[in-house]
Amino acid sequence: MPMTWNTCYLAPDPTQWKGRADTPPDSCFFQGIHLLNLLEGPPPRALQPSFALVGFRCDEGIRRNHGRVGAAEGPTAIRQALARLPLQKYSSICSDAGNIMCTDGNLEASQHALGEVVALLLQQGINPIVIGGGHELAWGHYQGIAQTFPQQNLGIINFDAHFDMRPVLANGHGTSGSAFLQIAQAHQAANRRFDYNCIGIQHAGNIRQLYETAKLHNVKIIWADELHQGQLEKVVDFIDRIIDQNEIIYLSLCLDVFSAAFAPGVSATQALGLSPWHVIPLIRQIAASGKVICYDIAEMSPRYDFDHHTAKLAANLIYEFIHHHNEQPRPW
Repeated sequence: MPMTWNTCYLAPDPTQWKGRADTPPDSCFFQGIHLLNLLEGPPPRALQPSFALVGFRCDEGIRRNHGRVGAAEGPTAIRQALARLPLQKYSSICSDAGNIMCTDGNLEASQHALGEVVALLLQQGINPIVIGGGHELAWGHYQGIAQTFPQQNLGIINFDAHFDMRPVLANGHGTSGSAFLQIAQAHQAANRRFDYNCIGIQHAGNIRQLYETAKLHNVKIIWADELHQGQLEKVVDFIDRIIDQNEIIYLSLCLDVFSAAFAPGVSATQALGLSPWHVIPLIRQIAASGKVICYDIAEMSPRYDFDHHTAKLAANLIYEFIHHHNEQPRPW
C-alpha cells in the first residue's frame, strides 16, 4: 500500500469539545479530553488505563454497498454528544486522536491508514475507540489488531443486525457489508482460528447466501428474537464462552442493531431492532472481562438523525465502554 496513514490523517479539532461554561472543573468529557495529534509523534506508553477516539470519516463502503451515505459526518456528531457527558472515572485517560479521512474514494488506503493508527495506539498500551463512519471501518480496525497481535486468540463480537459477510466486489474492493468476510479470509490465509460472534442478527436482514457464508465460517449467533424474548441467561453464557476461550477481544457495534425508535440516524434503519437496554448490560459484561483491547461504533449518519437521538445513544455507549472497562493489568 503506497499511502501511509499521515496522508489520510486529520488532527483533532478542539472546537468539537464544548459544554456549559458553569460546569465545575473536571466534570465532563469536554473538560477532560486530551487532544492527541499523532503528527507530532507517537504518544508515550500508557501507564494507566487509556482510551483514544479515532474518527473514521468515510462512507465510501456504504456507497459501494448501495446504502444511503452520510456516515462520514458521524465522528463529529458523536464527539459533540460525548462532550457533555460526565466523567466518573478519574483513573482513566481519554484522548481524541483525530480522524482518518476518505475524500477520494480510495477506501482501501483509508482502511490501511486506520489499521496503522490502531496499531500505533495498541503498541503504546492505549485502547482505541474507532467511531464512524461506515462499518467498512472494521476491516481497517482489524488490520491494526492483526499487526499488533498476530498470534493471540482473538474473539470478535459484533452487535449488528447484519453479518457483514457479503462478497467483495468484482474488482476486489470491499464495501460496508464485506468487512467480516475479509477478516475471515485473512484468518484463513494466516491459518489463524476465526472466532466471530454476532449479537442482534435479524432474520429478515440477511439473504440466504449470507446465512450459508456464516455457517461456512462457523459464525456464532444470538438472534434479535432471543433478546426480545428475554433469553438473557443464554446470552450471558454465550459471552462467557467468548471471554473464556480468547486472550483478547475486539468489540464492534453497528448502530443499526437498534430499533429505529432509538437509532434513526443510520444507513439502514431497523423496524424490529433492539433497545439500548438489551445491549448495555452485555457491553458491561464484555468490558469488565479485562480482555477487550479495542472498540468501535459504526454507521452513525447525522443527516438522518432526529433530535440527536442516535448521536446521544452512541455517546452513551462510549461512556459504557470506558466506565466499565476492567482496569486490571493485562499482558499486552
